[in-house]
Amino acid sequence: MNDLTSNEVTSEQADAVIIDTGCANISSLKFALQRLGYQILVSKECVDIKNAKKVFLPGVGSAEYAMAGIIERDLFTVITGLKQPVLGICLGMQLMTKHSVENNIDTPCLAVIDSQIGKINAAENIRLPHMGWNTLTNISPSPLFSDINEQDYFYFVHTYCAPVSRHSLALCDYGQSFSASLQQDNYYGVQFHPERSGKSGAKILKNFMELC
Repeated sequence: MNDLTSNEVTSEQADAVIIDTGCANISSLKFALQRLGYQILVSKECVDIKNAKKVFLPGVGSAEYAMAGIIERDLFTVITGLKQPVLGICLGMQLMTKHSVENNIDTPCLAVIDSQIGKINAAENIRLPHMGWNTLTNISPSPLFSDINEQDYFYFVHTYCAPVSRHSLALCDYGQSFSASLQQDNYYGVQFHPERSGKSGAKILKNFMELC
């Protein structure tokens, strides 16, 4: 099996860099982008991330653990200072907000998007985590969602979410309405997994890669 952080693609050759935070399951994202024809570098090196054309911040696990990994790798200042388009995926999007109360721990996050993360309302007949396919509502005219509509399905796996806010690009309903996508300046986030969402997810990835 190939090492995902190998130098098979140099930073100069790469169309995008996936940040290696030490906790993300990045293989499916890398392969999804490669299937679209892009050259992808996985790196935790500050210079690679700073010089990237596009940056992805994926994440699985808990906010507390993920933020510890970012700080341990001296990536906090690098990530929060980026000027190119950055896409956070699932936990990666949550880390872009001000803080998360996952596992009843108030974890300070990257604070590049003015939002916060709380637990999905456990309404009657609502199972947690929210796992499976769901559609989006209130999709904004953002270029990230070009050619995406409310009939398209996306794959979600999460228990915590961002509330509806002025930074919401799209919503989803599961126990409550929550932000399926956020944007502030050059920082974008999606709560779903585009790399696991078939043609619709591939379109989101392609849209992001084509952002100016």
